[in-house]
Amino acid sequence: MSAAQDFVLAIDFGGTKVAVATAGLDGEIAESVRLDTDAPRGARQVVQRALVAARELVARTRAARGGRPLAVGAVSPGIVLDDGVLLAPNVPGWEDLSLPALLREGLALERVRVMTDVKAAALAEARWGNLRDADPGVLLSLGTGLAAAVVIDGRVLNGANGAAGEIGYMLRGAGDQAGAARGRAPLEEAVAGRAIGERGSRLLGERLTAEQVFSSDDPRARALVSEVLAELAVHVANVAILIDPARLAVGGGLMGSGRRVLDALGARLREAVPFPPELVPARFGPDGALRGAVALALDGAQSSAGAARTRPHDDAVKGEAR
Repeated sequence: MSAAQDFVLAIDFGGTKVAVATAGLDGEIAESVRLDTDAPRGARQVVQRALVAARELVARTRAARGGRPLAVGAVSPGIVLDDGVLLAPNVPGWEDLSLPALLREGLALERVRVMTDVKAAALAEARWGNLRDADPGVLLSLGTGLAAAVVIDGRVLNGANGAAGEIGYMLRGAGDQAGAARGRAPLEEAVAGRAIGERGSRLLGERLTAEQVFSSDDPRARALVSEVLAELAVHVANVAILIDPARLAVGGGLMGSGRRVLDALGARLREAVPFPPELVPARFGPDGALRGAVALALDGAQSSAGAARTRPHDDAVKGEAR
């Protein structure tokens, strides 16, 4: 059977949804499915349901094209280590997962690569999307949470502890006394998708998502969105001043209101940054992390099986965690 029929497996463990896909060795998606995370039921059921879906997709892909799965790439909020996940508070018990081992055992695949979701999305944008040839480039992800990733010479910056780009932990001002040491993410808790939904719900007296708050014609909701974007834009401008990127791409679920987001960020960048970066929407939008998982899996397929281990302090700086 031709090697061209072989494929890889990709899993994006998100805060509210899990995306699973198979892809050919050219990076094109072959089969895909999405699941609700159902976070209140805990972490292990998320992984187990994702594994069931992954095995079903592998069977369907093999039936359709032959070949075999060569590797799996998986992405997750937080910093994925062999024995746990750091900075991932959205799903109860997620921090206790040995995710690489669960994937190897549950999928009978030795070649497993894992990475923080936003860093993986930046890898996909640098390889195939709107950060290609941008040096440096920055991906800003506006979704349930808030994070960024920096691309330098085509490589995603990992940082000393795997936490480069975790801008949700930025302090909002001198009055902020509770930060990472107390398990708080001050900026994310004010301007990310979950926060916008919660703040809008309290303001309007009904249960709303961030997307519904953005689309509401209620003057109170519109004022809230303007306030959130104004605060976010200040921090994005500071990131741009620090890094001096050639291009800044914006992705994530909140880009459903992309024009409004880009207008707010662009105005502040032009006003505050000595050399404003080109501001563009991310090519892959909400699918960026899944496409990043595909990129990781393709890298894993090209490496030896013995190298497939999680080592975020080593090769993750090159755009991959093994």
